[in-house]
Amino acid sequence: MLLNRAPVEMSCCTRHLRRTAPTHAGSHNELVPPAPQPQRNGWSLPPTTMQLVAWFTYAYFTIVGFGIFIPLLPSPWNSVSFGVVGAAFFLHLVTHIASVSVDPAHPNVRAKNYSSALPTFDKGKHKHVIENDYCTLCEVEVGPKAKHCRTCNKCIADFDHHCKWLNTCIGGRNYWVFFVTVVTATAGVFLLILIILFIFIEHFVNPATLRTAPQFESVQNSTWLVFLPLAPVQSSSSGLLGVAGFTLLLGLFSLALLVHLLGFHIYILFNKVSTYEHLQRKTKRQVQSSGKAEAGFKQPSPDSEDTRKETPSETSVECELTMQIETSKLEYTDERQLASRLSDAICAEMKRIKSSASGVDHSYYSTGSSTHVMPGTVGATTSDESLSWTDSFRAAIRQLKSETSVEDTPVHQNPLSSSVMITTVEDHQLSVDTQSDPPLSQ
Repeated sequence: MLLNRAPVEMSCCTRHLRRTAPTHAGSHNELVPPAPQPQRNGWSLPPTTMQLVAWFTYAYFTIVGFGIFIPLLPSPWNSVSFGVVGAAFFLHLVTHIASVSVDPAHPNVRAKNYSSALPTFDKGKHKHVIENDYCTLCEVEVGPKAKHCRTCNKCIADFDHHCKWLNTCIGGRNYWVFFVTVVTATAGVFLLILIILFIFIEHFVNPATLRTAPQFESVQNSTWLVFLPLAPVQSSSSGLLGVAGFTLLLGLFSLALLVHLLGFHIYILFNKVSTYEHLQRKTKRQVQSSGKAEAGFKQPSPDSEDTRKETPSETSVECELTMQIETSKLEYTDERQLASRLSDAICAEMKRIKSSASGVDHSYYSTGSSTHVMPGTVGATTSDESLSWTDSFRAAIRQLKSETSVEDTPVHQNPLSSSVMITTVEDHQLSVDTQSDPPLSQ
């Protein structure tokens, strides 16, 4: 009889399975991100962290320099500082914006449409992005000094380097603007540091030199004014010194970076190379020097070869001596164990022989005077019994030795010598036991 049962749905059929194959959404593969679009210039989003730090530092130096420190200078140094430092900061701002705004891409790349994404580089088809002055990604003819920047994702004419502070590449179109940007930044920060040092020293030596502005006549000597002359704000002495100290430290750090960068670019300009070419030459020299060092290590001098030729024999002799000493120690330890086992076996065998002999004839083991017997009668029997005792004793020793070497004691064999010590111990033990036994009757 069949029972009508409702179909039971398996839980595994209703469960979402884990998919290992890529899922498609439209015409794009979700697992493979599309190639990034080329950046036009340094204003392309998103900005880098170093670019934001550069803009913040420039804004901070501008505010504290022209709002706090330069107005405190005595006349006419405040007017001179406004003109000189202001010119450096303004020129830096113009060149900075120009460096960021200029598109350093190759003319053939700039002629294409930037809205479309570039294809992904396939190493299986091409060894390099640019082959025979043709970029396989930009799909245009480029010059011999053009390089494809991975960050900007486009070919840069006369490529020098990619600047993270400007978020753009530095090439032939914007190199000199970039160089002036570095020079003006170095000069502006250096002059600002000199002004802060002067104010910091005069604050302790002669504060009246910094209080020449007419606004200070209506305040006490312990009060300082900032953002003169348009919007004077009162501040304490400790607050002014705190801002001066922080600005001084930030200025020294920035100056160290700018001097290093400026010195490097002066060096490569003097050698008529770009930053990229300089790094390539440096890497090539390092590879060559490491190759020479490895070649020198692999080709030793004749003296070292002679030394290595003599070393194996000396090492083998030392190894043989060590092996012989260690083997002797092991054999000596085994011999002591074997001797103790032999003593017990010999005693047991002697007791057995005595008991068997006592049951036949006690005269042979008597301690009294010797009994004269006829040749060929009792003497022959005694000789035969002595031989049988010796054979049985030797057989017992061989059996005990085989059991000891196989079961109890590990076998250590000296490859350079035979087991002479073991044989000597056996013979010595045999002679001692024989002498300790009572003499046979003759």
